Amino acid sequence: MSNIVAIVGRPNVGKSTFFNRLIQRREAIVDAVSGVTRDRHYGKSDWNGKEFSLIDTGGYVKGSDDIFEAEIDKQVELAIDEADAIIFMVDVETGVTGMDEDVARLLRKVDKPVFLTVNKVDNNKRAEDAVEFYSLGLGEYYTIASINGSGTGDLLDALVDALPEIEEEEEKDELPRFAVVGRPNAGKSSFINALIGEDRYIVTDVAGTTRDSIDTKYNRFGFEFNLVDTAGIRRKSKVKEDLEFYSVMRSVRAIEHCDVCLLVLDATRGFDGQVQNIFWLAQRNRKGIVVLVNKWDLVEKETQTMKEYEKVIRKEMEPFTDVPIVFISVLTKQRIFKAIETAVEVYNNRTKKIKTSKLNEVLLPVIENYPPPAYKGKFVKIKYIMQLPTPQPQFAFFCNLPQYVREPYKRFLENNLRELFDFKGVPISVYMRKK
Repeated sequence: MSNIVAIVGRPNVGKSTFFNRLIQRREAIVDAVSGVTRDRHYGKSDWNGKEFSLIDTGGYVKGSDDIFEAEIDKQVELAIDEADAIIFMVDVETGVTGMDEDVARLLRKVDKPVFLTVNKVDNNKRAEDAVEFYSLGLGEYYTIASINGSGTGDLLDALVDALPEIEEEEEKDELPRFAVVGRPNAGKSSFINALIGEDRYIVTDVAGTTRDSIDTKYNRFGFEFNLVDTAGIRRKSKVKEDLEFYSVMRSVRAIEHCDVCLLVLDATRGFDGQVQNIFWLAQRNRKGIVVLVNKWDLVEKETQTMKEYEKVIRKEMEPFTDVPIVFISVLTKQRIFKAIETAVEVYNNRTKKIKTSKLNEVLLPVIENYPPPAYKGKFVKIKYIMQLPTPQPQFAFFCNLPQYVREPYKRFLENNLRELFDFKGVPISVYMRKK
């Protein structure tokens, strides 16, 4: 779980450049996973050890300035409503504009941290020009250059200091939360209706019928948990109206606050780019994941169709391929209870605790047979392993030279953990520590 930070402002002030810079920094330092599809609409970042989610509100409304002026108040109000802090970006090249003043007027009324950020300040002359933004009435401002990262450190220092502390304990006693996520019109609401046996949610052929994230308590066949139906998440360029933008923000928060994501995809469309974005968002948040291929009854099948389809999906998931894939049809209720059983298994895997003695007994002989390769003439010796007391599986390997253990060997250790202790559907973190 983390805070949400919204980047607001008129078009072409550099919001997306700044957003991408923060996401890249987070990817490079924390995930270190090659080939991750980076989502340009929402993503994770951290600074000084404090995590937060970023929402880029730029580029949602297209058309002339007049149309934008009519819509921007709604967009910013929605971002303000959902976010814990707001970065208001302006452009030093154009100075204060009427649209900047409209946004500032809204932001002056809110009781949340607002960071006025003057972009494209890459020399002393422009730093002097930035003084005019005091006229927006938002107090101190931060000068940055998104393109090269200049000044972003001071802004992020102030930002993370202002973010509220997240209480990790607050949801400990609650039921497990399973979020049903996916792109619009994949069959998420129909799936929940089929499970609970009643038409609780409105279902139409029009994408975007569900506007909010809604909880349903599920208590049948020995299972008890909360199901969260979310609005479909689609590409930034496709999100036009304000209600849908609000729905996307709610879906991102639902993913952050759940234990397992049931990722529903349309079998006729496949594991496309937007579905991959949602998959990697759940993976970066360290959530359990089950992929549900819906509308399987509409696919023309041959003997190996299911195997071939699964092979294509796993190829796109690399390197995190240990995820259960269930082929379902909500219309005919094919395998929908198998989907729930699988989700419960993944939840149990995510909350699994392995005794330290068992870990060392099983893994140390494996490591002895396949030790880390020598690096710069140095030999790494792993002496001890333990699972960290975190909500999701994280393991510390204590050794003499942790800095010399490379990524391929960490993946080898992760694969052995999965094989020996069954962590199917759950991202695992492996840390090397000084003995």
